[in-house]
Amino acid sequence: MVTPIPATLIAGDGIGPEIVDATLAALEALGAPFEWDRQIAGLEGVTVAGDPLPKATLDSIRRTRLALKGPLETPSGGGYRSSNVRLREEFQLYANLRPALTVIPGGRYDKIDLVVVRENLEGLYIGHEHYVKIDDDPHAVAMATGINTRAGSRRLLEYAFEHAVLTGRKKVTIVHKANIMKALTGIFLETGLELYEKKYKGRFELDTVIIDACAMKLVLNPWQFDMLVTTNLFGDILSDLVAGLVGGLGMAPGANIGADAAIFEAVHGSAPDIAGRGLANPTALLLAAALMLDHVKLPEMATRLRKAIDATLNVDQVRTGDLGGKASTSEFTRALVARINQG
Repeated sequence: MVTPIPATLIAGDGIGPEIVDATLAALEALGAPFEWDRQIAGLEGVTVAGDPLPKATLDSIRRTRLALKGPLETPSGGGYRSSNVRLREEFQLYANLRPALTVIPGGRYDKIDLVVVRENLEGLYIGHEHYVKIDDDPHAVAMATGINTRAGSRRLLEYAFEHAVLTGRKKVTIVHKANIMKALTGIFLETGLELYEKKYKGRFELDTVIIDACAMKLVLNPWQFDMLVTTNLFGDILSDLVAGLVGGLGMAPGANIGADAAIFEAVHGSAPDIAGRGLANPTALLLAAALMLDHVKLPEMATRLRKAIDATLNVDQVRTGDLGGKASTSEFTRALVARINQG
């Protein structure tokens, strides 16, 4: 008998409820022992509770310390602040884990197996921004302050290095811009080099690369990289870039890891234009659920889920429209559940 595992479930906005339902069906077929506490956030949180991140949702995650969430809508420009950013800050989810693995072979890039580990709380994303008024223009000058700390850098780098050792990664590349941003990203690079020399030397190869060169090299020859570890802004950009190597954000899971909580998500948007039409591809959230199973020490279930996804897409050739198929979300889900039930 597997001990029940309490977990918070946030369906999210747009296509969120559809891909969450698909993921719950797969987890139920696996016999995953999650006890779900359903909560709301994002646009639904504003509509129902007047807050994109209601107190009940925060209280639930404090209790369970584990959450699975669909995409949350964040307005561009004005409106409310990103619920995703607020969640990371609230629970100090300092590490963003973004694996990129080829699931459907034969694309422009094949046999990709990369991991991006992104610092999640510091840099320019701390939100210290303001405008300076000149004459009659209140937005004449925009200013932002980025802050990276030694402690925050070390915490993230140690997580990345430990993950590399645990998962058998052969090389870790620190991505930086210390040639120009000598203090802001120099502290990250310096901390990583020191940590490697003191604790990890010989356990994997360590490399360093400047962010712009890294972006070029990823396009020319992504196979030269194994794990990338970097600061917040660079990690945000590179993690989407490597997702593009394996078919886009529809194939990209994400894990946000902290000392006391972890939140797993599909990193793509809420796609309100296709919501409710049965067109959504749940693969990213399914792969996020596999990361969640790994996190709670159920690796056999995670492996079964990944193998079932692979077989559904590549053996059964059941694919949603974004992957060149004709299956609806529910048809894909039924095929996946059948694969799981086969063993």
